Amino acid sequence: MPFRFVHTADIHLDSPLRSLALRNAELAELIGGATRQALISIVDLCLEEQVDALVIAGDLYDGDQTSMKTARFLAGQMERLHQAGIATYTIRGNHDALSRITQELVLPPSVKIFGGRAEAIEMEANGLAVSIHGMSFAKPHAPDPLLPKYKPPVAGAVNIGIMHTSLAGAPGHDVYAPCSPSDLHAAGFDYWALGHIHQRTHHAGMRTVIMPGMPQGRDINEAGEKTVSLVTIADDRTVTVEERLTSIAQFERISIDLTDLSEWRDAASAIETALARQREKTASTHLVARLRLIGETPLSFRLRRDIDLMLAEAEQRGERLGETWIEKLELDVRPPGDTDQATADPVIELGQLMRDDVIARPGFRDDIADMVREMLSDLPAESRHFAGDDEAGFARFVDDLLARGTEDITARLSGAERDEN
Repeated sequence: MPFRFVHTADIHLDSPLRSLALRNAELAELIGGATRQALISIVDLCLEEQVDALVIAGDLYDGDQTSMKTARFLAGQMERLHQAGIATYTIRGNHDALSRITQELVLPPSVKIFGGRAEAIEMEANGLAVSIHGMSFAKPHAPDPLLPKYKPPVAGAVNIGIMHTSLAGAPGHDVYAPCSPSDLHAAGFDYWALGHIHQRTHHAGMRTVIMPGMPQGRDINEAGEKTVSLVTIADDRTVTVEERLTSIAQFERISIDLTDLSEWRDAASAIETALARQREKTASTHLVARLRLIGETPLSFRLRRDIDLMLAEAEQRGERLGETWIEKLELDVRPPGDTDQATADPVIELGQLMRDDVIARPGFRDDIADMVREMLSDLPAESRHFAGDDEAGFARFVDDLLARGTEDITARLSGAERDEN
């Protein structure tokens, strides 16, 4: 009989959410509980498929977690697996190494947490000799390769390796336990269960090397449906991997072109159409959308002035569709090109003056850049990527911030002037 297990990583259980809580309490509650729901879905999958084991490749927690509610919840889910005779094998990642619960929580005996030294657990399952190898992070940082520390594969057995690693590096992820996919393929293991990088990747080669991604996104930078791997290793040691949905909430970016639309109602209808289209394609129960309005439209000034009203329109249409949420509304609209009108409009002339004189001053731009850096220093590391991941990306963000600020001021002044007339 085959040996079957579910492979996941980077659950970040009870990961704190700050930005959503500031604006929409209901949405914050949904996303705040989504990591728990993802773990429940994973355990449900294990039970439904009657697998032999659950493999968690690190970052079950989200840092210095002290809530005993989290501990009790986790213990309850592990007990469900224990009662069904399903073993759990897990390693500590960089976030787990910070967690007090990791050190103190008492879990069922069927849960194996690998220590800071490489181990190999040998067993016989369904007539197959199986050896599961793992090694945890002893500290939050692991700058050196861990692969050389793993025990060699056991001859004649199915060898499964569990590792938390950034591989050769990935945007938005610090370097942890670096190694290359080719090194893993050459190590002689049948399956590598990886964790750390939040994007799912199958590293093709002579062996099976899977980075499953996270089972539930937490913000717009973790967009798309999220899954785990259901792995079957047959008697002849052939490996089959199935991707199974686990995310309850799915973040998506949606661009809506308002070019040539001049009526507020038409713009709202365009938003509803785009939302309905994405809702139909969304596999997860809930759609959490970031809307970006683009194009040349006579509504440009009004949208910038009354963006809160358009956001309310979008949220109402999301409620009408059901289980559809608006995380944010962004504007990249501009008025139709009209050089003569722009020259004659004093407000637009003022906007041009701000662009050519005020913003162009090096000292002004440097002051704004320093303000942004100070703001970023107050945010958790995983929430800073919107401002770029390198100097060039940060410079583009500051330039875009200044340009949009000028457009917003111009729009509000123009809107006020039209209201007076």
